[in-house]
Amino acid sequence: MSRLIGYVANRADRMRDALYQEREVLRQEAASTDASGWGIGFYAGDEVLHKKRPTRPGELVDWQHIAGDVRCDCAVLHLRQPTVGDFRAENAHPFRMRSWLFAHEGTIGRFDAMRDNLAETMPDFLRRNIRGQTDSEYLFHTILALLHDAGQLDNPDINEAQALTAISAAVTLVERLSAEVGGAEPSLSFILTNGRTMYALRHGAPMAYVERQGLHDPPEDYKAPPTGSTPLRYAMMVSGVEELPAGWNALPDRSVAIIERKLVVTVHPL
Repeated sequence: MSRLIGYVANRADRMRDALYQEREVLRQEAASTDASGWGIGFYAGDEVLHKKRPTRPGELVDWQHIAGDVRCDCAVLHLRQPTVGDFRAENAHPFRMRSWLFAHEGTIGRFDAMRDNLAETMPDFLRRNIRGQTDSEYLFHTILALLHDAGQLDNPDINEAQALTAISAAVTLVERLSAEVGGAEPSLSFILTNGRTMYALRHGAPMAYVERQGLHDPPEDYKAPPTGSTPLRYAMMVSGVEELPAGWNALPDRSVAIIERKLVVTVHPL
């Protein structure tokens, strides 16, 4: 099984605790023989960093352990079940380009038959940045190409309306090209962020989100911050959640959730 997790918070030192608090959702990750590896992308100051690793058959993926030494207030985590491309660093999510991180859950049917047509829609500098074999990386660069066309690729305070337009146009293009080569309807759920704003598209796989104020269920080794410290607030987006615990909200199919720095989630139809 695949899994997407998006995390945005007001503090950089509590992601591990937040992942523990949401373990009722995340523990569905228990040993999966289908998963081939995990990845986490996150922001440390002006740097965009990666950690990626293959998994062994039956291995338990422990997100709190994976994120244990990561200090960040925005991250994308991904457990991969490969459908296009094997596990290697170039094919592992999340993908990165400049300030952008992207991870995808789903499959573009008959992708090999449409790969070249999709690549032709991209400017050369984006096409040259593609390193792997996956439909996911091409989907990412298709969105980046449309953001570039709108003048938003390097805008840290991206125009949300133009971002939504680019996402919608990318979905429409992929659906059209897939239909032209006789592919099944693609599944395109993804998380995209530039470290300031996060976009989560549900297009197939179930997705849900939560907005939390504080830690109500910290781990046993939790170290309380000094008196007067800013209380933790965060928003989290997770794919593959069928039964929702208290506080979680289902994202409707073919809609985009936007999480901005005020940690307010807004939902927009595609």
